[in-house]
Amino acid sequence: MEVTHAPSVPERTLRDLGSVLPHLVSVAVECPEEPYDGDLQPGDVEIRFRAHGPFDRCGLPVVIEVRSKWFASRAADRQDRVDGLHEAIATATGLSDFGVYLSLPVAAWAQDH
Repeated sequence: MEVTHAPSVPERTLRDLGSVLPHLVSVAVECPEEPYDGDLQPGDVEIRFRAHGPFDRCGLPVVIEVRSKWFASRAADRQDRVDGLHEAIATATGLSDFGVYLSLPVAAWAQDH
């Protein structure tokens, strides 16, 4: 996932996001094909924070872009999932004036164990 943010966003807010996003996103994208057991392993969730550059044009101070593999069960209720994730992030961090984008590409993943 990628978190883009304005330079004015406090470091504490970014730290809070880094702390809560792995769990909240895992809950939001949980599905029968990829159940979430609460035990995240290396590689399960990757977060990249990027400050807006001098030529970026953004309407919100924080945008969280989540990419998770497409499954029919995820796609069927993706708007409910992203709405719930947005609400959970706001509740957990107190953040307001932000957006969440959920993308479900057809993809595959492999890694060493």
